[in-house]
This record gives sequence, C-alpha cells and structure tokens, in this order.
Amino acid sequence: MSADDPKTLVSTDWLAAHLKDPDLRVIDASWYLPGSDRDAKAEYDAGHIPGARFFDIDAISDSASSLPHMAPPVEKFMSRMRAMGVGDGHQVVVYDGAGLFSAARVWWLFRLMGKTDIAVLDGGFPKWKAEGHEIEDMPPIVKDRHMTAIRQNHLIRDVTQVAAASKLRDWQIIDARGAGRFRGEEPEIRPGLRSGHIPGSLNLPYDQLLSADGTMKRGDDLAKAFTDAGVDLERRVITTCGSGVTASVLALGLEILGHRDWSLYDGSWSEWGQFDQLKVETG
Repeated sequence: MSADDPKTLVSTDWLAAHLKDPDLRVIDASWYLPGSDRDAKAEYDAGHIPGARFFDIDAISDSASSLPHMAPPVEKFMSRMRAMGVGDGHQVVVYDGAGLFSAARVWWLFRLMGKTDIAVLDGGFPKWKAEGHEIEDMPPIVKDRHMTAIRQNHLIRDVTQVAAASKLRDWQIIDARGAGRFRGEEPEIRPGLRSGHIPGSLNLPYDQLLSADGTMKRGDDLAKAFTDAGVDLERRVITTCGSGVTASVLALGLEILGHRDWSLYDGSWSEWGQFDQLKVETG
C-alpha cells in the first residue's frame, strides 16, 4: 500500500496539502487515561489543527452503559456527527494529542458505523506542531451535514462472544495493555478491577506498533511486531485492552497490513476484570 491511505493512515504532509479541500473534515479525538492530569478539551481550546472539530469519546458513547465510552447507538452517532458538520461524502482525518493513541478509537468507531473514508493522522498533533504547521484556537464554522450509518456488527464483540473465543481458542485474543498489567503485576488504572488477562490471550502493547518518532511502523516491521507477540496473521483476531481505546491501535495496524478478519472487544478489561465468574490468568 502507499505511504498515505485515506482509509487508514495519512501523513502530516498529506493533511497539510489537503487541509483546504472542501470535503475534508478534521477531528481532534484526544483522550487521556484517568490520572494523566491532562484535559483534552482544554488543550483543544488552546490550539488545534485549523478547522478541527473536537470529538468527546466519553460523551459520544452509550449513555445506557456503566462501562466507559462504549460505542453509541447508531442514531446517537449520526446525530452528533451531523451537529459537528461531519457527514456523507466527507473524507475524515482524525488525530490526538498523544501522537497515535485515542484517534484510532474514533477511526474504529467510524468503521463500525460503516464509514470507511476516515484516516488517522500518523504522529498526530505532536508531529504536526513539531513540523511548524498552522494551529488555531478558534472554533470551526460548522454547517449541518446529513449522515447515514449502518452498523458493521462483525467489527465488535461482546463479553459472551469473547468468553466463547477464550474457551474454544477459535479466535486469537490480543491485549494491547502494557506487560505489567497483562501479567497482573501492576494494579489496574480503574478501581475495583482484578489484575491479569483473559485466558489464552496474547500480549502486544500498542506502543510496540509505533516507531521511535511516534508514527506507525509499516511493512515487515509492523508485521514483525505482531508475529513477535505470537500472533498468526493468517488467523482471525479479537483485540482488547483496558477500555477499548488502544485495542483500536491494534485493529488499525491489522487493517494496514491487509488483515481484514478482526474484531474489537468493546468492554475490554473494564468489563472482564469486574466479574468474578469470568476466569483470569496472570503471569
């Protein structure tokens, strides 16, 4: 594939060249882990890529669920996107303030809703700023745009489906959390959760997919990150993490490699870790 693919990943140079395209929409999807002492909305207000809309991952979620930022109903997604001036016929580029982190979650959410003309900005806002590209602190002028969405259920898995996959081993389950959390040697970020991992799952911390400059690895280097973690790229995959955010980075990496048979466990450890009847492995 080319270095820039408007359905997966585009460079800062690509975005700079296309920033004034009439049908381009840029989304700031910055979100940070609890305890990080960073305020994504305040940082957006202070400065963002020109024309960027702010996507609140926690607000644009399933408000009926007690789990963090679960995928919203189709109707809510369409309504919020229309209000943001994002709709049918738009090419969307999504970025975040960490580099390549929560933007992948919004990429996955668009894909879940049947929208494929969306790419993550490789290296995100840190790379954009470091290269001296334009930044503004004004909110964008938004015009309502019709949005249609058709949920793609093959891209999401619930706890029952993941429990079956764990037992039958007919899917590979890949966990994007750090090794300490995966092995149960470090406490979970959210209180009340057990430590460890889904039985039979493999550990591939999401940052292993990133180069030293914070951009996504490509080609053989990207494939090697998966195979070094024990992943068979010929078999189907369920990605998981703490709350479905960095699992999306793994999903993005698989998509870039041309691996199409993947799905994401939306509840992730925030769900699995709280139920005693679900088995946990450590070590």
